[in-house]
Amino acid sequence: MGGFPQCFSGVPAVSASPSRRPHASQVQKGLSLHPRVRNVIAVGSGKGGVGKSTTAVNLAVALAKLGARVGLLDADIYGPSVPMMLGLSGRPESPDNKSIEPLRAFGVETMSIGYLIEDETPMIWRGPMATSAMTQFFNDTLWDDLDYLLIDLPPGTGDIQLTLTQKIPLAGAVIVTTPQDIATLDAKKALKMFEKVEVPVLGIVENMAVHTCSNCGQVEHLFGDGGGERMAAQYGVPLLGSLPLDIGIREQGDVGTPITAAAPDSPAAQAYLRAAQRLVEEVAKRPRASIPILSSLL
Repeated sequence: MGGFPQCFSGVPAVSASPSRRPHASQVQKGLSLHPRVRNVIAVGSGKGGVGKSTTAVNLAVALAKLGARVGLLDADIYGPSVPMMLGLSGRPESPDNKSIEPLRAFGVETMSIGYLIEDETPMIWRGPMATSAMTQFFNDTLWDDLDYLLIDLPPGTGDIQLTLTQKIPLAGAVIVTTPQDIATLDAKKALKMFEKVEVPVLGIVENMAVHTCSNCGQVEHLFGDGGGERMAAQYGVPLLGSLPLDIGIREQGDVGTPITAAAPDSPAAQAYLRAAQRLVEEVAKRPRASIPILSSLL
């Protein structure tokens, strides 16, 4: 496994003790809370290739390690990668031919179109069919009583992303970007999309922020320096975390054991844990939902 950036060393480890369950947050006007999910959080990006799915997976595992009840819906329907990153395969069961049981790994409940198709089968679906499938997954999956359900959105700001954010009750959104200007330019478009549909942006995650050479230890900002921080300051939203560019994160995702599960005490995993903790804090600031959900969740 590759070396971790020096700038992440010496940082106190995050405590992973369970905390009080969060309240159910207010969602968009005209939408009702999911009866078994307190907070639905969209994870989006303005473009592909910034590590959105890797971030969503590791944030989900990190939230579970912090004591939360967590689910992850893979809505990246044309490129579902959650099954591979979590080492999951097999067709989910349906007890009544209507609802569907989530698959579980590392304390996270998951659902993905990737469980229902062969690995190399392309999804040649138009937007309405894709959004219909994702809303059905959201509604018909037999989620347990979840504190947080992360939704890994497709990259970009097209019809599918817009429709999903209008149909699914969201407590907020997380934007993933890399530091370079071209990435933050597109990330700003994603942020504005969420603003237009009245979904609060809970924070920005700056991925691949710094790399440390495994041979000489030199620290380099390969994709620029501070782009995520500047974007957060410009739009008045929190920077949840800056994550390293490290081969270990990629390797662990490829073998189906996220870095947050494989090496929870590593600097990279601790960076994800700190980002997850900040996300929890931002959700806690959201107004409480006025309409109660199932009494078992109160």
